[in-house]
Amino acid sequence: MNNEIFLKVIGKSFLKFLETSARSNKKLEILHGAIAEDIKNRLGDEYTVSSLGLGEGKEAKMMGRYIDKVVDITISKNNQDLAGIAIKFVMNNYSQNSNNYFENMLGETANIRANNKKYFQIIILPEQMPYYNNEGSIKKWEKITDNNIDKYIKLSRDNEDVYFHTPVKTLIFIVKFPDLDINEIKTKTSYKNYYLNMDNVSLEVSNSISENFGDRIILNNYEDFIEKVVFSIRSI
Repeated sequence: MNNEIFLKVIGKSFLKFLETSARSNKKLEILHGAIAEDIKNRLGDEYTVSSLGLGEGKEAKMMGRYIDKVVDITISKNNQDLAGIAIKFVMNNYSQNSNNYFENMLGETANIRANNKKYFQIIILPEQMPYYNNEGSIKKWEKITDNNIDKYIKLSRDNEDVYFHTPVKTLIFIVKFPDLDINEIKTKTSYKNYYLNMDNVSLEVSNSISENFGDRIILNNYEDFIEKVVFSIRSI
């Protein structure tokens, strides 16, 4: 899977999210399944990859140092878990939850890596997304900028051998949805219907932020990220 195909998979996942409920895992089956299948094809049959949307369609539980964790994608060999990949696709209300997302990422990464397993992260963010109030009205539009990812820039320069909360590699992938008139789209329903009624929801890679990351984070390059993941797993 290359960057172009990855964008199409993200688009399909986004549309499935709009078609179903926020709690439905159908959108995850599309996104997680495609990434898991790509990893399995690259690694070969001697490895086992567990994920929604692939094979039996089940996630696996990895043993952590402190607690066991159901992981989005688990890679194992000879019945031994080797690595896990966590995937976060944020659809709305990013500023409200961004610190929680980050803290949860640090905690789950430390828990798995402290048990001598490799752990990777994929974070997908729309360049612009709605911020809803409790009634489902759009309170404002959030645009991802360099300021939103300052904490990730610091994380990207951590020494993974010293800090177990640092993923081996993290992909931050920022996508640009087709333009809409923010003065016309006022509610969750109108936002959903706008994209569902489009003939073609074509996504692009966003250039809204500059690349100031260290080695731990890869920006907007799925192919580079997945090649490094596969190389890292094969080196175990």
